[in-house]
Amino acid sequence: MEYTIESAAERLLSSFQAYYNVKQLEAGEKPEDLPLCAICEYYEKSQKYVLSQKAELWSENSEEFLFLFQTDELTPELFEKCKEYAWEEGMKMAHVGPGHMYTYITPMFVCNSCEEDARKALKKCRKFKSFRFSFHGWMDLHTAVLEVQNNQLSSNAGGRSVEKVMKKVLFNSNKKRR
Repeated sequence: MEYTIESAAERLLSSFQAYYNVKQLEAGEKPEDLPLCAICEYYEKSQKYVLSQKAELWSENSEEFLFLFQTDELTPELFEKCKEYAWEEGMKMAHVGPGHMYTYITPMFVCNSCEEDARKALKKCRKFKSFRFSFHGWMDLHTAVLEVQNNQLSSNAGGRSVEKVMKKVLFNSNKKRR
């Protein structure tokens, strides 16, 4: 299926609405020099208790923050700026403390074309942080890009699950489900 930058981003956001709190940004809410179009937030809490919720055995909190960027061409400089912005904002949004298990921060790019240096930087991107030797969880950076011109998806090692979701939403949606 042929997409434009806008139609691909719209399709991704409409599928994310089932799981994420999606906030599409208006012109005044966007950072000045970044092509950010939406922020998606996901929160999950799991717990186990005996007889009463006051007798809690364990609990864990998981979070994911997805930053969707739309641009005509992804350059290495733009990738670095967007990645750092997503990391800084995701760190501010995270609820780190007892019970925190993990937080994934995901800058996702939808563009017409991607420079080869930007793709290499995206694939090599590794950013990880543990809190109190992982007693208060960890944070990991996942990245993914969709090049609309040739329907090519790329991601870093942590973002392979994001790449699979993008592929399923954008390219496998016409197949019948069993």
